Amino acid sequence: MARIGGIDIPRDKQIQFSLPYVYGIGRSTAVKICEQTSIAPDALVSDLTEDEVLRIRAIVEGEMTVEGDLRREIRQNLQRLIEINSYRGQRHRRSLPLRGQRTKTNARTRRGSRRIVSGKKKVARK
Repeated sequence: MARIGGIDIPRDKQIQFSLPYVYGIGRSTAVKICEQTSIAPDALVSDLTEDEVLRIRAIVEGEMTVEGDLRREIRQNLQRLIEINSYRGQRHRRSLPLRGQRTKTNARTRRGSRRIVSGKKKVARK
């Protein structure tokens, strides 16, 4: 396996599909990296030479923020929003949607499963 950005990417896949295993690299970014290094995106990782792997590694580690650094940066941004008590920070703290979605209905993924209130059965009338 080739080690790029601290991650062992799969050898049996094309480079354009292996690079997104690194956190912070998506499909379009992977293709751009291939263009910058003049490597065919459909080349298998196992077929890459050591020089090509070094060129990819130099771009990923030199020009991009990936893996632990990116995760830390995102966490710090969220923590800053929470600390300054912004609207988005309050929504993050309460685990509610924060981009203007409705919450009277829907938002089940963010809010969690419904809580059933006991004692609300209908009384049978005669």
